[in-house]
Amino acid sequence: MDYYEILGVSKNAEKDEIKAAFRKKAREYHPDVNKAHDAEQKFKELGKAYETLMDDDKRSLYDRYGEDGLKNAGFGSEGPFAGGFGDLNDIFNSFFGGFGFSQGYSDPNAPQRGDDLRVDIELTFEEAVFGITKEIKIDHLEICGECKGTGAEPGSKPITCPTCHGSGKIQQTTQTILGHFTQITTCPDCHGLGQKINSPCKACKGYGRIEKEKTVELKIPAGVDNGSKMRISQEGDAGKNGGPSGDLYVVIRVKPSDYLKREGINVFSEIEISPSQAVLGDEVVVKTLDGEKQISIPAGIQSASPIRIKSAGVPHLGKSSQRGEHIIIVNVKTPTNLSEEEKQLYKKLYEINTKKKYQEGLFDKVKGWGVNK
Repeated sequence: MDYYEILGVSKNAEKDEIKAAFRKKAREYHPDVNKAHDAEQKFKELGKAYETLMDDDKRSLYDRYGEDGLKNAGFGSEGPFAGGFGDLNDIFNSFFGGFGFSQGYSDPNAPQRGDDLRVDIELTFEEAVFGITKEIKIDHLEICGECKGTGAEPGSKPITCPTCHGSGKIQQTTQTILGHFTQITTCPDCHGLGQKINSPCKACKGYGRIEKEKTVELKIPAGVDNGSKMRISQEGDAGKNGGPSGDLYVVIRVKPSDYLKREGINVFSEIEISPSQAVLGDEVVVKTLDGEKQISIPAGIQSASPIRIKSAGVPHLGKSSQRGEHIIIVNVKTPTNLSEEEKQLYKKLYEINTKKKYQEGLFDKVKGWGVNK
């Protein structure tokens, strides 16, 4: 068995490519969707290939020695679904981040809600701050337009399964030395659907739903942050038997800014000024979320002092008219590579400051050391 061939990827495929291939094929062969006699086996093979190729150690062994290498290393060859589909929801919840396949209902013919979907999108720092409308493309399941979701060829319709009489389950009772033992299992004839399709729809192959790509318009509000989540109602997979569609969950990733750091609704930046600017004060231009802005540096400012620009930060989520602050940290930079003229001027300034401190009695005049009295 060639795991790469099963997933339809090359031997150099990255994990993201493997995930995408698994997702696509898993939907095609999932027992909730595909009722072909070999769908369950193919689905198990997909899970086995996915589990192996997503694990670096297992993949390395498989690449070098094949399935025998995995067996000899103690990993076995049964795959994650060896005991049936008990572990099915666990792997799908892990794969889809908690938005896995529906659990189903006791009545197989009752309306069933479609699956939720998840998509991650990336925004620039400014897009997250001010909000934006984006169009994204997603793959989802739609009701088949030919059979209207019945799965049967137009002009025909499904029939009640004669084996389970529409319940989707069968009851088996066996006699043991301890008495009667009753076991309820999924109907092997209709695979739990409760009905059979003698003439499957050619468009959807009897599934009742077709995977298609669609475009969704997202209105992202101002003030979202990295990791924020949005729920778009009924933009997930179409339901079954007339059930509602699932939801689309959007997870937002925000690119860091080159010049700003965000903390809540406040943003921070830094600027450097010269000692003369720190002593005398100055007017400087800084970059803000609203473009370049001139600010005043007060005379005598100390290094690492903050200057605040009110209402220039991030809008409150849901209250875009209210914004945080832009806090600018002012750092005084000591000059290097001075010219001779500059050195003489700094020397003169030093002498003036030293004389001033003597006059103010800040130094011990007897010893001449810079010790405060």
